[in-house]
Amino acid sequence: MLSCLLFKLFGLMSNSAFRLTGVFGGTFDPIHYGHLRVAEEIAEMIGLQEMRFIPARRPRLREAPVAPYCHREAMVHIAIECNPAFILDGRETRSSGVSYSVETLRELKRELGADAILCFIVGADAFTRFAQWHDWLEIFDLCHLIIVRRPGVELNMNRDNLPPELWEACAQRWVANPDDLRKARSGLIFPAPTILLDISATAIRVRLAAGKSVRYLLPDATLDYISAHHLYVDKV
Repeated sequence: MLSCLLFKLFGLMSNSAFRLTGVFGGTFDPIHYGHLRVAEEIAEMIGLQEMRFIPARRPRLREAPVAPYCHREAMVHIAIECNPAFILDGRETRSSGVSYSVETLRELKRELGADAILCFIVGADAFTRFAQWHDWLEIFDLCHLIIVRRPGVELNMNRDNLPPELWEACAQRWVANPDDLRKARSGLIFPAPTILLDISATAIRVRLAAGKSVRYLLPDATLDYISAHHLYVDKV
């Protein structure tokens, strides 16, 4: 625990004139190595000063999470506590309604100030539905989008794979070099070539409900927490 605290302190001492902040939202039901590896690669690839994990209380465009918010938040904390660049952002604790990404990004911009460049991670599957998000066009004014591969979903963002409205809004925003994200405050889209670990929270829950092993799919400490609190038993 002491070593984790020291790593956190040293990470805070390395701030630069402006901060590239990753924003990684999701239900994390539960968090697993697929999430953690993507976050690590993007932080390294883009040169992020920090990666904020923001568990969603109640997402609008997907089924309600299985585990209560307090447990999902605790599992994220346990999984990331020894990484100096990873931060648990528990702002959804204060929310009782539906989670809107645009509201979270507005809050972060106000809190972090003009020197912060937000890089918002979006899965390829969720991005195809991006035009259904609440106030989705405003999101381009608040952050850059980092599109990551998802199991079973091709990272192929051409005209044939996107709704016309989304394609038109994004056509001039794509960049292939992560260094370009430092040249603008917001509005660019970077498809990140991350390693794809074919792990899903749904599959983990199914295995747990069936009494099967999920070791090596998520951190041992997180698995210990799941066992201690009897999460996902007879639930998928």
